[in-house]
Amino acid sequence: MGDSSGKIDVDKLISYSDDLVAVLKEKRDINILTQCLDKSKALRSSCDAEFNEARTLLEDHQKKIDECKQKTEKAKLEVPADAELDLLQKELDAEHEKERLLMEELRVINNEINDLGRQRISVEEHKQALKKLEQEELRAQRKLSMYASVTNIIPNLDDHSKISGHIVDRDKKMVEKFEFDPTNMAAFDICQSIWKMINMR
Repeated sequence: MGDSSGKIDVDKLISYSDDLVAVLKEKRDINILTQCLDKSKALRSSCDAEFNEARTLLEDHQKKIDECKQKTEKAKLEVPADAELDLLQKELDAEHEKERLLMEELRVINNEINDLGRQRISVEEHKQALKKLEQEELRAQRKLSMYASVTNIIPNLDDHSKISGHIVDRDKKMVEKFEFDPTNMAAFDICQSIWKMINMR
């Protein structure tokens, strides 16, 4: 618009002004310019909001970083010395050893309890067996007493190598001993002989 001597080219300036007025008079261009301006404002507003949000987040993160640094420094101050750590480790090892010994003792006690339980069951079974034997013996004694009352024979049950005993006659107040060798006599003959002795009373 000007030459090197500093003079202004008025014709060119007027031509430029006319072109500008023509552009501004064009309604479509004004609308586009207005829309661009509105979009520019909206973009600026959005950028400002995002900038403020980012700045807030950055400040929050910086606060968290500062807190972490403070906690780290505090933790460093609270960390015990190596000697104290060794002492704590020894105490921990001692506690573990106590726990191991207690578990071993508990295992032994459990085994003893189980053994006592088995012994109790065995004793109970033995008591039941003895009770059953006593009942059978009492039943056998009653049978023997009944047989003795009916036959007047009291057998000798101590010697199993021979058949022996006594025949009791209460009326005559007599007792007669008998003895048979089963190796020399048949069981039927022994039975017949005993019945004869009974019938003779």
